[in-house]
Amino acid sequence: MRYGVSLPCFGTGLDAGLVADWATAAESAGWDGFFLWDHLFAFAPGPVDVVDPWIALTAAACATSTIRIGTLVTPLPRRRPLVVARQTVTLDRLSGGRLVLGVGTGSHPFEWDYCGEQPDPRTRGDMLDEQLHLLDRLWSGEPVRHEGRFYRAAGPGWSAVCHPPPQQRPRIPVWVGGTWPRSRPVARAARWDGYVPMRLDGHWDVADTAAAARRLRSLGTAASGHDLVVAGESAEDDARRAHLHGRHAEAGATWWVESVQPWRYGWTEGAAWPWAAMRRRIDAGP
Repeated sequence: MRYGVSLPCFGTGLDAGLVADWATAAESAGWDGFFLWDHLFAFAPGPVDVVDPWIALTAAACATSTIRIGTLVTPLPRRRPLVVARQTVTLDRLSGGRLVLGVGTGSHPFEWDYCGEQPDPRTRGDMLDEQLHLLDRLWSGEPVRHEGRFYRAAGPGWSAVCHPPPQQRPRIPVWVGGTWPRSRPVARAARWDGYVPMRLDGHWDVADTAAAARRLRSLGTAASGHDLVVAGESAEDDARRAHLHGRHAEAGATWWVESVQPWRYGWTEGAAWPWAAMRRRIDAGP
């Protein structure tokens, strides 16, 4: 089992420098991964600061040396694949091969319908599948010609060459997020490198981890080094947290990602952001 922390890309007073400080603290505390959400807007009205996760993770990469970094998760259907290819390769090489790309189809109308993006979730799923296929080819550094339903990289006598390739081979690991137990996200995740399941109807428990692991094995991931990434919460002063993490590991999880977000500390709209409490959880380590 490896351990990571996941934090919002928004919060009053948040900037890329603070993200770099968090990442440094997480590395020092023994976490294996540091992940940011990827949203355009905060989950609250009013002036709440938001950082671009890719620029903030660049600052984190420059401030650390061993911890894995990445997004959990980037809604790829609102990003252009050629731009994503350049951004991910640049960050992977800058970090010395430490990048993980978490992807999903996204949600919330204020980041889709209201911004002129694709409103239909199923169509976004089709866009995600096509973009991942194209992105994997672009990462090869070899000439790519692609003329798909949503994306194009081809011209008369011309192919796209995104060089250099990422440092990680055969590719940057791709973790697919999705609502459990819907079948399409799980099947998509089985084709890539990891699955990040999420529940919308309650708490994620050990039985859910076991069920997700069984589903992934049934889809042929048993011998592939595939990651099952469980997101949850465990208090820094709870001596039982090692037992909790261990039970998920026994059920098939390969990563525990601690969700360090303000609502777990009782934050409500208009209140001060609970930075101190969030930092204590990072500093306490896994």
